[in-house]
Amino acid sequence: MQRREFLKYSAALTVASALPLWSRSLFAAQRPALPVPPLLAPDAQSRIRLVVQAGETTFAGKKAATWGYNGALLGPALQLSQGKEVNVEIYNRLSEETTVHWHGLEVPGEVDGGPQGIIKAGGSRAVSFTPTQQAATCWFHPHQHGKTGRQVAMGLAGLVLIEDANSRLLRLPKQWGIDDVPVIVQDKKFTPRGEIDYQLDVMSAAVGWFGDTLLTNGAIYPQHAAPRGWLRLRLLNGCNARSLNFAASDKRPLYVVASDGGLLSEPVKVSELPMLMGERFEVLVDTRDGKPFDIVTLPVKQMGMTVAPFDKPHPVLHIQPLQVAASGTLPDTLASLPPLPALDGLTQRTLQLSMDPMLDMMGMQALREKYGEGAMAGMSMQHGQMDHQQMDHGQMNHGQMGHGSKGFDFHNANRINGKAFDMNTPAFAAQKGQYERWVISGEGDMMLHPFHIHGTQFRILSENGKPPAAHRTGWKDTVNVYGARSEVLVRFAHDAPKAYPYMAHCHLLEHEDTGMMLGFTV
Repeated sequence: MQRREFLKYSAALTVASALPLWSRSLFAAQRPALPVPPLLAPDAQSRIRLVVQAGETTFAGKKAATWGYNGALLGPALQLSQGKEVNVEIYNRLSEETTVHWHGLEVPGEVDGGPQGIIKAGGSRAVSFTPTQQAATCWFHPHQHGKTGRQVAMGLAGLVLIEDANSRLLRLPKQWGIDDVPVIVQDKKFTPRGEIDYQLDVMSAAVGWFGDTLLTNGAIYPQHAAPRGWLRLRLLNGCNARSLNFAASDKRPLYVVASDGGLLSEPVKVSELPMLMGERFEVLVDTRDGKPFDIVTLPVKQMGMTVAPFDKPHPVLHIQPLQVAASGTLPDTLASLPPLPALDGLTQRTLQLSMDPMLDMMGMQALREKYGEGAMAGMSMQHGQMDHQQMDHGQMNHGQMGHGSKGFDFHNANRINGKAFDMNTPAFAAQKGQYERWVISGEGDMMLHPFHIHGTQFRILSENGKPPAAHRTGWKDTVNVYGARSEVLVRFAHDAPKAYPYMAHCHLLEHEDTGMMLGFTV
């Protein structure tokens, strides 16, 4: 057993023994312990082996077919170091094609794992890259065109932890699974038999696929016994379509120390933390008072996501502080962020996000019929694109469409700059090493679009027409676009050739799968 593993298990045993016998058994009986993904570091030859496989997982007493990396559900947390090459061997044991995308990593297009990086059923792929970016919590997931939503819903997702010299020196909580805890939150919908019930249809193509059961690291409302002191939570919104708004049940503050691309310059104190699909934030929570509390997600104003039980605060994770003292601290300063460069004379690109008006109308109608008026999140069917006077017959007639949904090609109904995703034709070429100003517009649309750009960590200049919140001024790879314009400052450090372009897309996965994506070269 390696020394680090020995110390980790020793600490875990110390934590468990700090509880009296009666409370340990009571604690265990109440709800499941938080599953913690194992840390997987490269071996002596700098190799990591990932097997994409099918398995079985029990949810609420019923077994369901699930997919995972190196297991039945989700995957390990890969531990990488800045400046050290890693060679990842990926074996696909599924009966269908998949890809593995390194979400948030600044790596060349050839190894980025977008829809062109296909691994055939029964096949394998080896990728090598050297992380050069600062310490960050990133993740990996499939990016199979047209099937990303389903493959993620089946359980394919894992974390990537990048360390650097600065992060090693900071006295942040670092005991994995003890005071440094991953919190991967996803929602699921199940059939009466207990199987994952994924549907890509007109309703989900419009508002996204969502469920009524919230999972944390694959478990329903688990608990975590933490040493008393500063607790570090690495939050990932791994939902297909649901935005989340995290808070503590007793209103204790969260101190945000890192966003998608790594550490902020200093901690930002918040009472609640909205998170888009695909976003990561690291927060520290003070548990020195020893009082138990829940991490909850508060109701959000997003179409389809106000359906019960999410019309009220919903618990995600129960935290039970112990007698054992934690050793990590909340530093005053974290990492140096470079000042924004002059914005004059930069290449500017405008990406207009749009949804077919007929898809909007049919999707909302299906949502209202299935879940009632409360699911509309206060939106009117006549709002924005839903105004029937705006829908001319040219927009509505795709040659395939009858009066019902069966003839309507919703698989290409979501678009950027008027075009659905074209696998073979990149939209433009960006210059390596050059700053560009990208304007991403959701004007004229009422849906939430968390917009993600591959191959870079950017800075947000404005978000929906306003300056970004303090905790969103650091390095980001996803920006909020919701009925307005958001501007980001991007720069690409690696090549992305025509055969393996980077993607820019809505990270509401059903929007991505039905066309709201483009490829671009560097």
